[in-house]
Amino acid sequence: MERIAIVGAGMAGLACAEALRERGFATALFDKGRKPGGRMSSRSGDSPAGPVGFDHGAQYMTGRDPAFVARLAAWREAGLVAPWPAAGAEAWVGVPAMNAPLVALARDLPVRWETRVDGLVREATGWRLRVDGLDERGFSAVLTAIPAEQTGPLLADHAPALAEVARETPSAPCWTAMAAFPARLDVAGDVLRTDGAIGWAARNSAKPGRPATEAWVIQAGPDWSRAHLEEEADAVAQDLLAAFFAAAGLAPVAPSLLKAHRWRYARSGAARREVLWDPGTRLGACGDWLTGPRVENAWLSGRRLAEAVTTG
Repeated sequence: MERIAIVGAGMAGLACAEALRERGFATALFDKGRKPGGRMSSRSGDSPAGPVGFDHGAQYMTGRDPAFVARLAAWREAGLVAPWPAAGAEAWVGVPAMNAPLVALARDLPVRWETRVDGLVREATGWRLRVDGLDERGFSAVLTAIPAEQTGPLLADHAPALAEVARETPSAPCWTAMAAFPARLDVAGDVLRTDGAIGWAARNSAKPGRPATEAWVIQAGPDWSRAHLEEEADAVAQDLLAAFFAAAGLAPVAPSLLKAHRWRYARSGAARREVLWDPGTRLGACGDWLTGPRVENAWLSGRRLAEAVTTG
């Protein structure tokens, strides 16, 4: 059976692998993360105020394409997603966390977590991957499902035209603060949007299936994130929390837990191409960075790349 390597096991990579499996191809996925999530990652744990959960990446999903709308319906039937009206009439969230659909997808796919692909080598029999200092051989094609900034260097030596598209499609960063509190904050509604430092804030504990402990995810806008990109996480968390209280019109409240996460590659989608595929080298790329920063874009891009591979 033809064997295809996929670098990256977020929504795009898993959707691509699922579609390839449906078409009779074997896949091997490699992801440097510890578990399913990517930019749909979630964290859970304990705080002095009680159990907490944070969706510190993508906040919700929407569906426009009929195929993805159908997939959302299937996930809802399986109890993996639920509506979240606070973000809009068509907003959906994973249950009990945003990464729930990815956990389900990855369960039946051959993913190697905590595994970094360092490079590609063309051989007479196909492709060899340099993986954490070791070699993985026997792949008829290699597909990337990682941010543009990581796609370009990986493909540059063998598919320079594809790498150039990636280089011309930079991502915007995003600093995200996660804060838990001993009591509910007096914020009207569960979502706060501003044009200042805080681009988005959400009461994560108000999402379906989350722990009841008051928990907020606070995401900085791209300009603020870029200006503070190399600062220490603890200082960023304090600054974002202060900006959040100011935007919400609240007197500061001491959090029972406060952390920050830096997404260097958070938002893109300017390439305006659903996939990249070179049938000559049998190298390709998919991801939301190609067409738009929505979960749906990542899923569709992965499926479209599987179609390109199997028809070309």
